[in-house]
Amino acid sequence: MDELQPTDPRQVGRYRITGLLGAGGMGRVYLGQSPSGRAVAVKVVRPELAQDPEFRRRFAREVASARRVNGFFTAAVVDADPESRTPWLATAYVPGQPLDQAIAGGGPWPVESVRALGAGLAEALEAIHAADLVHRDLKPSNVLLAPDGPRVVDFGISVAAEATALTRTGMIVGTPGFMAPEQLTGAPVTPATDVFALGAVLHYAATGTGPFGTGSVQALNFRIAYEEPDLSGLPAGLEIIARCLAKDPAQRPSVAALIAELALAPVEPGPVASPVLPATAWLPTPVAGPTPVAATTVTVPPVATAPAAAAVPLFPFWAAIATLALATVLPPVTGSSVAITSMARGSWPVVAAAALGVATCAGALFLAQRSRTGPVPRWPRHVHGLAAVVNTGLVVFYLDRIASYGRFGELSGGAYSYIVAAVLLIYGVVRFPTSPRIPAARR
Repeated sequence: MDELQPTDPRQVGRYRITGLLGAGGMGRVYLGQSPSGRAVAVKVVRPELAQDPEFRRRFAREVASARRVNGFFTAAVVDADPESRTPWLATAYVPGQPLDQAIAGGGPWPVESVRALGAGLAEALEAIHAADLVHRDLKPSNVLLAPDGPRVVDFGISVAAEATALTRTGMIVGTPGFMAPEQLTGAPVTPATDVFALGAVLHYAATGTGPFGTGSVQALNFRIAYEEPDLSGLPAGLEIIARCLAKDPAQRPSVAALIAELALAPVEPGPVASPVLPATAWLPTPVAGPTPVAATTVTVPPVATAPAAAAVPLFPFWAAIATLALATVLPPVTGSSVAITSMARGSWPVVAAAALGVATCAGALFLAQRSRTGPVPRWPRHVHGLAAVVNTGLVVFYLDRIASYGRFGELSGGAYSYIVAAVLLIYGVVRFPTSPRIPAARR
């Protein structure tokens, strides 16, 4: 985990940000804490993507689908805000090492561990596909090694990027070396696309390199699209990887077939070796270590709690409601009818404007409670400002008419109540509940 930079947010939604977990083409991933102290991984999308209306629409749709993914080997989506200035997605935090770091530090895995990894990843893809999603970017860094099995992360938003202006000008969603041929040639993307990526990930775990070698992005993409993978380094017992890497999606095994084969086929003659192993037995020794995955567990550092925001004064809103109510039941001028009973003679704007002011003040009272536990939208404050402008304008208009009739000295309770209400509404614009202030550059 890296330290936060000055441009990184300290708060996203209700989650306090404490560290940077990683970054990629879609955005940056932070370690966050919920109000109850639970650790979550918060992915904040890039500002360029957030400005694209089509991305936002698809992001909202894919987040809704991702919430339905509940597989054991996936990191559950716990919260999201597609409508935020910068959309974000929060998933359960997995205290485990990414697969690419594990291979870089400990070398290739034995066959038994690769098969156990494959079984877990196949189950994760099954859950993702059941929610009508295709991951599209399954790669070693998106596989976290928890003590009780792998977890697939970062699913459910890659498809949203494909509709943005960025992708329409040539950007490809995916990672070189782990993309299927159809992603490079523009053919339809299907669940079989994820099966190809799964085969590439398992080849990487078994050999330490991808099935199409290394080199420039262009070279890797050319080999994926037009050349056969190099499987010479694969040990016996992992022949299924070759079928996953078939160029034709129809020739690749289904996820269900992968689960059945990896879970039942023995690696060596003898009793069936199930890849669903207790504790960290599925992990090779260099990764599990004497204390499984302990070295890779991220501890949330203590952070001084920011001073609580000053309580929103509720008096102006209660007082505005009371004075607006009085303005509609008391006569504006001595001897005249009350506003609420003289609507037929032109007093209806007063009643309508007062009702709008009462509604926005009631909204402020509600949001004052919500601001203690969650974000507050901006639009209610704008509506309250509109109510203040309308009511103040009517006050000025009616006072001018009364003065022109020479009855200014006959003002009674209704007029005075309306004047006080307009002042309170204006004051309420300044004191309206808001979310904790975060610099715009950090959102």
